[in-house]
Amino acid sequence: MRDAIRCGRTQPCRGASWRHEPCDTSTIGRPLAVAQSVQNTRAPMIRRFLALTWLSLGIAGGVIAAGAQSAHAQVRSLEDASAAVVLAYARFGDDTAPAASIRLDQFDAHLRELRSGGYTVLPLGEVLGALREGRSLPPRSVVITIDEGHRSAYREAWPRLREAGLPFTVFVASDTIDRNTGTHMSWGELRELASAGVTIGQMGASHARLAMADRSTAISQIVRATERMTAELGRPPLVLSWPYGEVSAVLKPLLTGLGVRAALGLHSGVAHAGSDMLYLPRFTQNEALGSIDRFQLVAKALPLVVSDVVPDHWLVDRNPPAIGFTVEPQTGDIDQLACFMAGIGRVEVERLGRRLELRLTEALPSGRTRLNCTMPLEDNRWRWFGAQITVN
Repeated sequence: MRDAIRCGRTQPCRGASWRHEPCDTSTIGRPLAVAQSVQNTRAPMIRRFLALTWLSLGIAGGVIAAGAQSAHAQVRSLEDASAAVVLAYARFGDDTAPAASIRLDQFDAHLRELRSGGYTVLPLGEVLGALREGRSLPPRSVVITIDEGHRSAYREAWPRLREAGLPFTVFVASDTIDRNTGTHMSWGELRELASAGVTIGQMGASHARLAMADRSTAISQIVRATERMTAELGRPPLVLSWPYGEVSAVLKPLLTGLGVRAALGLHSGVAHAGSDMLYLPRFTQNEALGSIDRFQLVAKALPLVVSDVVPDHWLVDRNPPAIGFTVEPQTGDIDQLACFMAGIGRVEVERLGRRLELRLTEALPSGRTRLNCTMPLEDNRWRWFGAQITVN
């Protein structure tokens, strides 16, 4: 995760388009290479039924004015009712790697906000079950995840989370734990966490870039990690954090058969019913992205529900890539929706009804580039769709 994150300022944005720009560095064009990806999550039959049901109920209650939709109106759709913000941490108080680490005073402020700000912090497994079944979650549901199993997570984060009574998930690469160099948790420490109810997930055996691996190598990474973790922890890991947030188009369709029930990236956005369960979004937390203002903004975010996403896989050869998506009707009026890309800033968008096509006029740099599309709501909340484009 360390080399997957490069960050700049996180102050509230200013300028002519500031209303569209949450405090996320990619929206002001600062270099930021946090992994982002979005999969087509269209479920047309279900959404059509839900939309018709919502419409009929609204008309019966006299709450819908014909022909009038506001970009600020929050529609209590299935997606909103099932929304959960997943936070991605890595290191804690590690001054040697600020791009991968959150300062301890920042983390303490995050925990205070979670305890006092009307949030419900849930175990990852509970949220995954709700997403699969289309069940509602409490408003402002949040999940805490920690990648890599770094020593600072055990030394600094674990005592704080235990005292606060907040559930969380740790993702590890089994080869790293086997090396037992002292930089990461030991198997004994992971067993301690697991016995206390902490979910332990995997990142493959060696934290390799699975998106770049061939089929046999990618499968071997998952199988080896599963075998080692089952042997050491007494149970197989059921969840995966894609290393560097890069999804493997070869491996992804095979994950369920390999025992993986859900996988998470590092792209910004809000998980909801209809999300791709094998590439769920997370908001990265580190020193540059750790201000309390930014934390409050992302922790209260709502999903921007899209379908018919192009490209269908974010590891691209064409540069600049063609990017487009359709915003689902339950989102409401999209007049104030805007898109921003790291290194470019605000991106020109061509609107074809509810279809948006991004017009990039210059090639993207090699590696990972972050895209954020956001829409403001009237109560200082934002709808959020994020993606990462990796130029092959």
